[in-house]
Amino acid sequence: MARKTKRRTAKRKTKRKPAKVVRGFAANARKIAKRQGISMKRARAILAAGARRASAAAKRRNPRLKRVKGKAKPKRRSARRK
Repeated sequence: MARKTKRRTAKRKTKRKPAKVVRGFAANARKIAKRQGISMKRARAILAAGARRASAAAKRRNPRLKRVKGKAKPKRRSARRK
């Protein structure tokens, strides 16, 4: 009986995808202000609040979210409790 041998195949070297470029704070604030028709000051506040509420997973993917100063407000509880 002929013995079957396992062929060794060369491992393919896959190219890593480049990391996605994250828009800066000012550019995102500008986009919010334009989309909602509000002032830049208010747009920055909205963006900062969102960055403070970001999940731990989001902060691992984008460590720049940790730079935003301040403390996140706790989530509101519903008023319908009896």
